[in-house]
Amino acid sequence: MSNAETVFREAFKRLKTNTPINVPKNTKVSQNNVAKEAGKHPTALKKDRFPMLVLEIQDYLKQQEIDSEVIDKKKQLRKQRSLEEKMADCKKQKDKLASICEAQFSLIEDLRDQLSDLENGTLKFIIK
Repeated sequence: MSNAETVFREAFKRLKTNTPINVPKNTKVSQNNVAKEAGKHPTALKKDRFPMLVLEIQDYLKQQEIDSEVIDKKKQLRKQRSLEEKMADCKKQKDKLASICEAQFSLIEDLRDQLSDLENGTLKFIIK
């Protein structure tokens, strides 16, 4: 391995680990950015001179693309699941509130009956 290839490989590793020296952090990996990180002209990293390294960079980029697609799909599923869970929570809340309302209506009806009995004079003392 030539000295130039070693410099490019080290630059490639630094970009992959997000520890660059010559370019800003979070710089995406590309052939041009690897060359810049190595302190060379962006077009210095050529496929005909460093075929294996260029293939490694391209494979890395393809893998990153696949990984980002998988992450996007997972986010969509999480979002969809989240909507389904929200709908289920809303239904539970609705059922609970309906139950509370029914209990209140029943209590109001009992109180009306007691009031009516009291007005008619037929109410007996209720001890609870």
